[in-house]
Amino acid sequence: MANVYDVKVAIVGAGSAGISIMARLLRKNRQLHGQVLVIDPSDKHYYQPLWTLVGGGAAKVEDSVREQASLIPDGARWLKEAVDTFSPEDNMLKTKEGSIVRYDYLVVAAGVEIYWDQIKGLKETIGKNGVCSNYSYDYVQSTWENIRNFRGGTAIFTQPSTQVKCGGAPQKIMYLADDYFRQSGVREQTNMIFASGLPNIFAVKRYADTLEQVIQRKQIETKYRVELVEIDGEAKKATFEHLDTGEWFTLSFDMIHVTPPMGPPSFIQKSPLADAAGWVDVDPYTLQHKTYENVFGAGDCTNLPTSKTGAAIRKQAPVVAENLLALMNEKPLKARYDGYTSCPLVTGYNKLVLAEFDYDKNPQETFPFDQSKERMSMYIMKRNLLPIVYWNGMLKGLM
Repeated sequence: MANVYDVKVAIVGAGSAGISIMARLLRKNRQLHGQVLVIDPSDKHYYQPLWTLVGGGAAKVEDSVREQASLIPDGARWLKEAVDTFSPEDNMLKTKEGSIVRYDYLVVAAGVEIYWDQIKGLKETIGKNGVCSNYSYDYVQSTWENIRNFRGGTAIFTQPSTQVKCGGAPQKIMYLADDYFRQSGVREQTNMIFASGLPNIFAVKRYADTLEQVIQRKQIETKYRVELVEIDGEAKKATFEHLDTGEWFTLSFDMIHVTPPMGPPSFIQKSPLADAAGWVDVDPYTLQHKTYENVFGAGDCTNLPTSKTGAAIRKQAPVVAENLLALMNEKPLKARYDGYTSCPLVTGYNKLVLAEFDYDKNPQETFPFDQSKERMSMYIMKRNLLPIVYWNGMLKGLM
């Protein structure tokens, strides 16, 4: 007999978005206590923005993880299972374990799926043979091992053409590696290559101008519109496809940091909630689903046309909470999300460009100085302050 749960609000995903929204709902409406159910199979919660610094040897990986149970807000219930199918016409979802959840309102905040198997040979060699990635708790320490033990040769850093978590992260680790190679005396014997599926270094010109100067200063070779398609770890060869010409070419490497392609979770792609590309189809301003009015989406799994970052979620969470409560009370949805996102672009040890912008790629800077400049103060903020803000503010629905 399947377990059946009848709840007021079901939230799919206990990551940054899910926990933040849950905390805000329970804080603003005491009547929801016991009536909010979060569905997520993971018993660990990761503060992934720290992994850039872990990969660069500037932070400890243990500081990026906490027990999921310690973060579920009081008044919420947790179903530690994985969603399999949505039936929004019936206000119901089913889990892979067979449980049925019936809800009045649904929030989908399931993050993105990392497609490790879309690069031929990657799964077989990740974490060894000079192949590393910051995009997994299991492999991020191998990045620092590779950087620390590098003795010269060719170091490649890749970025796919797909949307990824924090679009600036693939280049941040490259800048830290360059700094460390200089400190360890091997930079002059090193050829550094940034191989990106995107057409430029960054989408917002104000910050791209600075990053182009960083690349020039660091003497990093750039290859744009190229996608990593295959990797042979033992032979230390990486094969790329040029996305405009279709040409394939192979580069030898001594170290390669791989940012794997990412996309919407498969259980969302196959659901009625998805748009044509597989993302949760929401209004970009209210975050309400375009078809099902009692459904909202937030975070990386949505089709919002902005970068997928924790900072974006920090601005989306209050909009979802306020509009969901307004809908419950049969009031207009007045809260608006303007596409704000932020990418703290680490350009070296103790250097950071704090990019902040909206849907229209207009800068939305927080501080009364030019944030397109590299600053030590912003690096210190990322390393020391933002984790505190995350654990003690954002996840508690306070900011």
